[in-house]
Amino acid sequence: MESEKEELQLSVWLRDRLRFIEGMGEYATLFGNVLKAAIKKPPALYLLLRQLYDVGVSSLPVVAITGLFTGLVLAAQSFYQLADKGLTSITGLLVAKAMITELGPVLTAFMVTGRVGAAMCAELGTMRVTEQVDALETMAVNPNRYLIAPRVLAGAFMMPLLTIFSMLMGIMGGYVIAVFFFGMSPTAYFDPMPLHITMFDLATGIVKAFVFGTIIMTVACYKGMKTSGGAAGVGRATTNSVVMSYCCILFTNFFLTLAMNIFRTQLKKLL
Repeated sequence: MESEKEELQLSVWLRDRLRFIEGMGEYATLFGNVLKAAIKKPPALYLLLRQLYDVGVSSLPVVAITGLFTGLVLAAQSFYQLADKGLTSITGLLVAKAMITELGPVLTAFMVTGRVGAAMCAELGTMRVTEQVDALETMAVNPNRYLIAPRVLAGAFMMPLLTIFSMLMGIMGGYVIAVFFFGMSPTAYFDPMPLHITMFDLATGIVKAFVFGTIIMTVACYKGMKTSGGAAGVGRATTNSVVMSYCCILFTNFFLTLAMNIFRTQLKKLL
């Protein structure tokens, strides 16, 4: 009896691992097909512009709120923690450094995942279960070029811009509470930034944003195109896409941070 349970557990474990490997292969295949379709024949301009608006312009309010209040919280926490040590003058530097290298890209990616990625997965999932994707294929329309490529290109292009906007809102939020609530001078808030924040820090945030945007769009499109099971399947696919995107963002953020800092260290040694 025990041996049968162990065999059953082993079979379930193997099945889950094989399903995971199969899913990674399908995701990589979809990503490659989308790149090939976009390079061979770029998507129509009107499709790209519509996705640029949906991903970028429509996300500005939620990104602004997220960046602003993150800056407010960072400045308040930093000021209270540094007041006893006489280091309140670096409050602005801490806010700017955190927003540019870490919190700006990650929180913007989270907001875009919840606002755009979920809706995108649900839209494509609905098209899949109602056989609209099959109809496109019947009419010799490539779904990768028509449906997925505009979304991936829009996400990869707009995420860095949204992240820069979030960084600026966070820095301004920190400025508001540091200057008007805690009484810091504007020069004390901004002066340390040019000395300790480099273009490499900004490049780190932009690279992360580009990678996160690509991940969000490809995961949402992949889960949407693999949807089955009617309305319930659409709900499951949407939930899975959001959770998977969050996990991939956090996982990728760690390795990107590590890689960028190692690269900076090696670059300093060479120079």
